[in-house]
Amino acid sequence: MPAFRAAYLIHGDDHGRIAERRARLRAMAEESAGTAGVEVYEGDQCTPAALEIAISTMTFAMGRRFVIADGVERWKDAEVTGVATALKSADPETLTVAFFAREEGRYKAPDKLHDAVKKVEGQIAAENNVKAWDLPKWLEAQAKGLKIDLDREGAKALVAQVGERQQRLMRELEKLALEHGPGAYIGPEEVIDSCATSSEKKVWSLADALVAGDKQASLELLLELRQQGERVTGLIYNMVRRLRDAVTVAEALHAGQAPAQVKRTLRMPPRAADKFIKDVGARDLESLRQALAAMADLEAATRGHLGGGLNEDTVAIRAVLAAAA
Repeated sequence: MPAFRAAYLIHGDDHGRIAERRARLRAMAEESAGTAGVEVYEGDQCTPAALEIAISTMTFAMGRRFVIADGVERWKDAEVTGVATALKSADPETLTVAFFAREEGRYKAPDKLHDAVKKVEGQIAAENNVKAWDLPKWLEAQAKGLKIDLDREGAKALVAQVGERQQRLMRELEKLALEHGPGAYIGPEEVIDSCATSSEKKVWSLADALVAGDKQASLELLLELRQQGERVTGLIYNMVRRLRDAVTVAEALHAGQAPAQVKRTLRMPPRAADKFIKDVGARDLESLRQALAAMADLEAATRGHLGGGLNEDTVAIRAVLAAAA
């Protein structure tokens, strides 16, 4: 059976996460004390006066009693004194009070309520929305807590795949941790393999086929993706990124670096890195540079510089065949 504190204050502007924590605490409380042992005050019922009475009420029931107050963000500091006094006088062995504040604008959990919870050695937790531009950094920190290593590009890929809702991001991160296990390195490939649709996986396969110089596979994947409605402009980013990495690796190998040394610079799983280095090593440096130039020409063409009366598909096919040559 879990050990409960005398008081909890869960506050912040991530209302979805706060609702999840309230639901979890209520379920644990009902499992411990039964539904009769849990009192819930919300909406118009969640007033300082009502909570003061609830906390001060003496009962002859056996076991712990739970009081849940949802909506304390509308309380004023001056109204909290009675609640604080009642909380300090309550028996922490038989009563747990959980306060939930769904903060927004000027509506915040009162400072005196923070102080009251601290004085009874309760737990205070902030659940705040992370700004969109801070999500990758936040995901990296959450990943460390799950004992996996999520790199910055992998974090960006996760946001791109599932959106900016923190609850959804955490669920996908937990799924990745379960799939790969403690200590695993998670990059964009692992994220996409876990979260991406079949067409998104084909985009990465196309990029890998270009690096390997596989004309047939490159052409087949390009045509499949176009038939599925993928835009050429949407395919270019991954192809260019993969080819840039390939050129960097080829330059390192050409300069005399050992494959094992090059492998340590790649932010990808060991087996994927081995295959990537092998594919790059099978081509010469100049051909990879020409492949990257072909993609640059394709990007320019898709921005309105097609010329020669060629349509986008024809230009894309020519560029892919040139890159894989």
